Amino acid sequence: MNIWALKKDIPLRALLLELQQRYSEINWELNSQEQNAQAIELFLPEAPTLSAYVYTFGQNPNSYGIDLRYPIPAHNSVGENENLNLDRAIEIIAIHLFY
Repeated sequence: MNIWALKKDIPLRALLLELQQRYSEINWELNSQEQNAQAIELFLPEAPTLSAYVYTFGQNPNSYGIDLRYPIPAHNSVGENENLNLDRAIEIIAIHLFY
């Protein structure tokens, strides 16, 4: 994936680069339907209903919000992870999707 070719804001591309470097052995993907330049959705192909929606809109500069999505929508975590720094955002995504 050419991260710099994506039409996403710079903090999201920085997050994707870090994920690519740290978790290149894991087959994670981006939801190509997400058109907002300030949002991405990450998932594993084998479990597409388990995803992390990462956004920068409404956040402090260079900060991230993350909504955690589960196969059972009632368990989704929306609006609970706001204004996260890059390291904390990566940690939450890794715990949710990769472990």
